[in-house]
Amino acid sequence: MQPNLTRQPKNKALGNGGRRRLMLAYGLGDAGTGLAASQLGFYLFAFFTSAAGLPAFVAGSLLMVIKIWDAINDPLIGWLSDHTKSKWGPRLPWMILGSVPLGISLAAIWWVPSGGTSEKVLYYVGIALLLMTAYTSVNLPFAALATEITEETSIRTRLNAARFTGSILASLSGLVVAAWLLSSGNNGFVQMGRITGLIATFATLVSCWGLAPFAKKARKPRLHAEPLNLQIKRIFNNNRFIKIICLYLMLWCSLQLMQTVSLIYLEQVINVPNQISKWIPIPFQINALIGLQYWSFFSNRYGRIKALSKGVFIWIIACLILTFFPPLKAGMSMDILLNFSTLESFKIAFLIIIIMLLGFGASTAYLIPWSLLPDAIDADPDKPAGIYTAWMVLVQKIGIGLSVQLLGLLLSFAGYKSSSNCIDLVNCSEQSASALITIRICMGIIPSLLTALGLLIMKSWVGIKPNNLIKTT
Repeated sequence: MQPNLTRQPKNKALGNGGRRRLMLAYGLGDAGTGLAASQLGFYLFAFFTSAAGLPAFVAGSLLMVIKIWDAINDPLIGWLSDHTKSKWGPRLPWMILGSVPLGISLAAIWWVPSGGTSEKVLYYVGIALLLMTAYTSVNLPFAALATEITEETSIRTRLNAARFTGSILASLSGLVVAAWLLSSGNNGFVQMGRITGLIATFATLVSCWGLAPFAKKARKPRLHAEPLNLQIKRIFNNNRFIKIICLYLMLWCSLQLMQTVSLIYLEQVINVPNQISKWIPIPFQINALIGLQYWSFFSNRYGRIKALSKGVFIWIIACLILTFFPPLKAGMSMDILLNFSTLESFKIAFLIIIIMLLGFGASTAYLIPWSLLPDAIDADPDKPAGIYTAWMVLVQKIGIGLSVQLLGLLLSFAGYKSSSNCIDLVNCSEQSASALITIRICMGIIPSLLTALGLLIMKSWVGIKPNNLIKTT
């Protein structure tokens, strides 16, 4: 039986100059949330364990609780967004309302309150609940627009490429600011939060202004009151979506685990000085940006699954090299490491090259699952983009929560030692051999296994035919 689909009227705003404005505005829309996600991913666990003095298990548990709430509010906000009515469409009002709370809470998360562990945990839970609610209010409706503005696959792929290009450029800027400020001491976290909060709010509001004419004329979801059990049935009856969501879970568990442990790995396992280690995430982001452009072109020419396969292969090779990478001699100064006249200087250069390859391969985690999502949405006659986008983001956040909790548990079992007011992890406290081995496993072995499993899940994607009709009743 063929679905009774209504073709989306051509969006007249997508004219010559209009398409350029759309790409720029959509690229800017994920800048604030991308910047926030990057700084939280790279620095928050290390901040909790080295600046706030929280034990690794408590830090991991705190981040998991934060992400559980973040996951719970996704379907709710997705449903509310689908049912919101305004002259500018259902998405922009949520982005506008969430922009200011996003900036405020993003600044507040990097402050260390007085008191013991219990008082700090209560403070961080409260701020994080506000932060993640605002984050979802901005990010989820924004992500749904890529499906609703146009039905052309090439434009959708370009929109997602523009989205993550803006996200990576913003996160790159945020990492530069972080590396510069964190070298001044723990107060750098507070300064970083204030700057990041301002950028996130401003970028979101400017994006809303740029997207307004397109959002106003975008396709509206055909809605009916749908109970949660039928919504879940809709999701699980869509075979394409199940594969995409499993792939997304594997890739983002891997990516988040690496991001969370990376700073600890560099400083406490490889002995990279603080003045260098804080800058190493930047070449990762630069090459993720380059990879995003390359894989976007490659996927349009050769197919998205082939792009995924090649990117994941590079990703796994880089992870395995990092697992067994030899540490630098302890106490090496930055001048010695950067003069390229000693073995240690060549080791740091090779390390940076591997990090760059890692970013190039891992950029497929940003692009490919989201470029596949419209295929699953189009297989549903009702095309409720908000619901599918909400569940997509929900799985991402569950993956992040599981990853950081796993890291906290493994480090705690391995005897990892936390500390307070310590910005230079190399000199904080000496870690046991079991803790150092565990960090290596979390940086390389586990991400390799997860990404390989994701690729295996998508092995039969080419032979799948879309569900022509998804029954939800």
